[in-house]
Amino acid sequence: MFFTLYLNRWDGGSRLLAFKIILLAFCFPDCVNESLKSICIQPSKVRSKISTSRSQMILGGFISLMYTDEIIESLTKEPYSSRSRHLIPKNFQHRFSMSFADHEINRNIKKFPNTTLVLRFYENRFSVREAAKHVLDHLFLDQGSPINFNCARRNKTGFLPIIGGLHSPNSLQMAHILNSYKFPQLGFGQFDPVLSDKRQFPSFFSMVPNENIQYEGIVHLLKHFGWNWIGLLASEDESGDAFFQNIQPKLFQNDICIAWKQLIPVFKGGDFTAGTVTSHISNIQDTMLVKKIDVFLASGTIQSMEALQIILYLSERSKKKKIYHRVWIMTSQWDFTVMIFKPGSFPAQTFNGSLYFALHTKTVPGFHGFLERRKLYVNSSALMNRFWWTIFDCSFRAYSKGVKRCTGREDLGRVPGSVFEMTMSGESYNIYNAVYTAAHALQAMRSREKAASLRNQNGANSDLHFQPWQLHYFLRNTHFNNSAGEEIFFDEKGDFDPGYDIFNLVVFQNRSFKRVHVGRMDSKAPDGKMFTLNESAIVWNHKLLQVPPSARCVESCPWGHSRVVQEGKQSCCYNCRKCPEGRISVQTDADQCERCPEDQYANAERDQCLPKTFSYLSFSEPLGVILTSLILLFSATLILVALTFFLHWESPIVKANNRNITCVLVSSLLLCFLCSFLFIGWPGKVTCILRQTVLSIIFSISISCVLAKTITVVLAFLATKPGNTMRKWLGKGTERSAIVLSSFIQIIMCVVWLIISPPFPELDKHSQVEEIIVQCNEGSDNMFYIVLSYLGLLATISFIVAFFARKLPDTFNEAKLITFSMLVFCSIWVSFIPAYLSTKGKYMVAVEIFSILASAAGLLGCIFLPKCYIIILKPHLNTKQHLTRR
Repeated sequence: MFFTLYLNRWDGGSRLLAFKIILLAFCFPDCVNESLKSICIQPSKVRSKISTSRSQMILGGFISLMYTDEIIESLTKEPYSSRSRHLIPKNFQHRFSMSFADHEINRNIKKFPNTTLVLRFYENRFSVREAAKHVLDHLFLDQGSPINFNCARRNKTGFLPIIGGLHSPNSLQMAHILNSYKFPQLGFGQFDPVLSDKRQFPSFFSMVPNENIQYEGIVHLLKHFGWNWIGLLASEDESGDAFFQNIQPKLFQNDICIAWKQLIPVFKGGDFTAGTVTSHISNIQDTMLVKKIDVFLASGTIQSMEALQIILYLSERSKKKKIYHRVWIMTSQWDFTVMIFKPGSFPAQTFNGSLYFALHTKTVPGFHGFLERRKLYVNSSALMNRFWWTIFDCSFRAYSKGVKRCTGREDLGRVPGSVFEMTMSGESYNIYNAVYTAAHALQAMRSREKAASLRNQNGANSDLHFQPWQLHYFLRNTHFNNSAGEEIFFDEKGDFDPGYDIFNLVVFQNRSFKRVHVGRMDSKAPDGKMFTLNESAIVWNHKLLQVPPSARCVESCPWGHSRVVQEGKQSCCYNCRKCPEGRISVQTDADQCERCPEDQYANAERDQCLPKTFSYLSFSEPLGVILTSLILLFSATLILVALTFFLHWESPIVKANNRNITCVLVSSLLLCFLCSFLFIGWPGKVTCILRQTVLSIIFSISISCVLAKTITVVLAFLATKPGNTMRKWLGKGTERSAIVLSSFIQIIMCVVWLIISPPFPELDKHSQVEEIIVQCNEGSDNMFYIVLSYLGLLATISFIVAFFARKLPDTFNEAKLITFSMLVFCSIWVSFIPAYLSTKGKYMVAVEIFSILASAAGLLGCIFLPKCYIIILKPHLNTKQHLTRR
């Protein structure tokens, strides 16, 4: 028995109904035929296998126009009974839209020939029990309660899909029953997400987009305005739990925090008191007033959010507790413009400037006029009479005291929007499309079946028969344009996804309101922009001090800063930290700072990467000009010294200083000055190789010359002593050998350096923040320091030798001058090492050039300038007699 699968889901009345079906079926075994497998238990076989050549097709519309609720009279001081059925006039539009679609289809003979739709409306009152009862009534054509036992009954009346229902539990209950009979159902309102499973519910076709699209739209909306500190309100029932379960993960993933959340109690049943209700409402009201939250996100239904409507209504009537300064964001499930407990009393000030998602709708031509013509039929049923009585406060019955008489000419267009609207709502638009979808599917199926019948019977005209599940294929593949110009179709997954519209509610002083379309959430947007919002069209609540309002736990971190989460607090309550050097952020509330490319650096504000400039010691900059001038000055000075020596080549003082070594020394010092030019300008591959190697070789020659001069002086004085064997070492061979040997060792080390790891140009992008240092990489730092150490060794030996020979007669040797020159040379290069290591870029090169010039100038000044002084200014001392006398 299929009923046993769903009894646990039904209330007591529904279970009793199911047991009656089973009991009556066993009481009529002739109808059962093989253990309840007959057409009685499967009434679809009885009433769906019918003639469709020219027939009436019954279209079942399951709507909810009335709501049974318990209102505590003391809350609102309104004289309502403890159990009253409240009519929701707005929902009558659902019935009107179905009638309008039926009216258009029946008149369109060309597109829908030989088919007449017959509407049967069922009022479910938001009750699962009523929905189950009416589904069975519809399936069995009200023949018996609940089942029709006339198994032989045949007629020409067929079934189209059932359209309904508005309430999610009703839709689910109807789907369970209809799925067993394989009757297609087109849902136009809320539906349980489980109904999206096409394998479990192949007979259910939803005309409503997936709620996940709406949740994504809410996140997009909050992020668009930068709101990350909001309050959540939902009904205290299954729909509220589902809302929290679906929305909270999406909010957390997008760094949107929930400051607080409130469950709105759903008042039903007789197990509560006025004090309990008042306490619940007071707590919620206090929370909404005390918490400094500017944005509320609310979800529910007209019925489940009735308590919140009461709270807002009482807040507007109170002079002390007014919830004005808020922005409301509502989901499509809750038509917050409807107030059940006090129809027409819409809390205008509270919802002014609110934003809400609504089922997509468009203006359908002719619908407004159709509604205006409904006044001609208002007296056609008791329910319509009650509708007219509710919105116009008049009666079609005999006059009674205090009640005016209805004329039937009342204008629906003058009714307040909180009571009834002339513009087609999203649910009504879905109903309208559902009726047309069913009609197009039926027409396609009839055309195919008729063509097949003509082929099989050689053109003979006969009745065409179909089963309800045969319509599934045609429903799934229906594709047409409605009268509003929109394409209506189910996608490859069997989903209908028209998206959601975003509206802004503008409320006027007379409590009338206007819905302003400000955006869309469409997952199938052709340009890929699912979320669109026209912010300039939004009218905010006039009580707000800041437009648009801010809803944040802390101020946003500006560009150039990143967020730092505070321990023990939500992620939205963070601190801001300026980006470190070399990193930037170009968005507000950046999670982390991004590193600039290697050839760029971060500005002081840390919000932009600027290109780095190339840094090298150029000839054009001031430092380069100064060093170039010094090189030329020292070189010119050395040339003048050499010229002085050349002009006094035969003078005693020049001869006494070994002219050959002097020429080599002067030449090497001139090359030392000139090789400084290798360190200025853009470092190239050749200049990088020549810089250190040429400099070290030339300096080794210079120091070798100084050492040779010192050794020569020492040997000369030792040779003057009688019987000293050092005389044989005197001569040019010793001097040359000392210079060549010392220089050759340096040359060998430089060659090894070039073979192992030669210097090369490189771009240092990391040492300086704003500059790229163009420099020469020494290749092997070890070889660089070995070469430099060897120069230090030669200088040290020269200094020691000269130091011990310093007391020799001044007239005959240069020991004191060499000692002082080597002291200056060693001091400069010892100071060079820490200075060189502590500087970078062009300043490192400048330090090395300065050391080269200073050390070479020290040799020049200490060794040659005293002699030039004697040659030029004291020529009387530059005589042989003066030298021999001493």
